[in-house]
Amino acid sequence: MEIDAAASGAVLKRERVRDAILELIEDRSPGDAIPSERTLCARLGVSRPTLRAAVDELVRAGLLVREHGRGMFVAAEKITQELVSQPRAFGLAPAGGAWTSRLLEMSTLPAGARVGRKLRISPAARIHYVARLRLVDGSPMAIEYLHVPTELVADLTSTELEQGDLYEHLNARHAVRVSEAVQSIEPTVVTRAEADLLDVPELSPALLFERLTTDTGGRPVEYVHSLYRGDRYRIVSRLALAPDAPVPAPREGHHPGIPPGDFAGTDPVTFSTRGVVQDDL
Repeated sequence: MEIDAAASGAVLKRERVRDAILELIEDRSPGDAIPSERTLCARLGVSRPTLRAAVDELVRAGLLVREHGRGMFVAAEKITQELVSQPRAFGLAPAGGAWTSRLLEMSTLPAGARVGRKLRISPAARIHYVARLRLVDGSPMAIEYLHVPTELVADLTSTELEQGDLYEHLNARHAVRVSEAVQSIEPTVVTRAEADLLDVPELSPALLFERLTTDTGGRPVEYVHSLYRGDRYRIVSRLALAPDAPVPAPREGHHPGIPPGDFAGTDPVTFSTRGVVQDDL
């Protein structure tokens, strides 16, 4: 295949401009302004369209924020989630920030065909359906939808969903001890309604987490899907060739798709990653 020299040159030039702007961002703090487009064009010796293409990419990536009539500013720091490779397990180190919940909806209804398949119950079986907004330091970060069989958990209170560790509540109040979860992650975009809740533009990039949690007897306890802001949430993988490489001790914080503290005091949680979400999860 013949490579278009002009197109290749334009891509490489934009990449150099992007690297130069990234250096400016790294030298500043969240909320600090960066030079105007006119100043940057003169400093870097590039055209306005070339600079704007690089800036647009960094805005979409959540590293820069445009404010009409004011200029461009360094965006708020992303919440980083580290994935640590462990033997026969996929360990999740907690993410930073102070995580809280706000209950959006709570009802009891039939599982339906899709959720019933996931929870291995009849479509007519009753479940607790819960929607809640997850916030970090007061800013919306994710929307979480929980589906819990009423056969296992007869009553589920708003207090249990907004305060403390949900899985500890399940163990203490409902005699349900969670043991394992299978979780998948894939990219998606937000709808208009989701965008309003997360305070982002419609069709903004997001991360979709789906998780099926089982108890010590192998029974499905909950099916959860969560939508995380793509502009504020980042996943980092730690890879090592040495089989006995030490694993950093997890810090206090939040697991993606898992409320802070969940699985505390329970058996280790095994996670697997998949490229796509499968209906027979």
